[in-house]
Amino acid sequence: MLVKTHAIVLRSLKYGDSQLITDLLTEAFGRVSFVSSIPRTQKAKIKKQLFQPLTLLEIEFDHRPNARLQRLRDARMTYPFTSIPYSEAKLAIALFVAEFLSHATRDEQQNVSLYKYVETSVRWLDGAQHAFANFHLAFMIRLSRFLGFYPNLDDYTRGCLFDLRSGCFVASIPMHNDYLQPDDAAQMANLMRITPQTMHLFAFSHHERNRCTQLAINFYRLHIPSFPELKSFDVLRAVYGE
Repeated sequence: MLVKTHAIVLRSLKYGDSQLITDLLTEAFGRVSFVSSIPRTQKAKIKKQLFQPLTLLEIEFDHRPNARLQRLRDARMTYPFTSIPYSEAKLAIALFVAEFLSHATRDEQQNVSLYKYVETSVRWLDGAQHAFANFHLAFMIRLSRFLGFYPNLDDYTRGCLFDLRSGCFVASIPMHNDYLQPDDAAQMANLMRITPQTMHLFAFSHHERNRCTQLAINFYRLHIPSFPELKSFDVLRAVYGE
């Protein structure tokens, strides 16, 4: 079945001497992996440059439900970036978010709301002129709403703990070790209040921002099996220092 859909590039890797395997988050099918020939000339229909992290595409392919790798018929960029590739800070955030998404959405089926959220967020990052340093923090926590384990802020009080398993703030130590002490619980509460419209109001130090990023990763590692440490976090940490 020949289909067209919008897609977001998560990662790509060279396979052999002549092929490229690309993982995309698609609007119509969720996560899909594709194999395509590496173009030899600039006149090729599908160019390698299209598969940079978080690139927004419209693709056409012959969908084969039982195939592990689909084959692209056509791909074109729908939103050329104006700032992400040219800003060290934005590029570090984009690489981190793409790697994060590649693991967070690994088994995701069609979820149009999730897709729209990611697409809108990527466009916002590219268009932001300032106050975007907390973008990945807001993005990570808010994404969990679409994956079914968004934390509950209702019971937060100063000095309480945060149960990472239940995603709730609690007054007493739970019967396991997966919880945050009051200082980190307060940071988790701050993360849940950040939105693209309000993130400029949260003045984290470099150390606090990196700590909050690690807390969010730990939260995902508890809720998504085999969620790894993210290699691109080292790049992001270097950009924002300690």
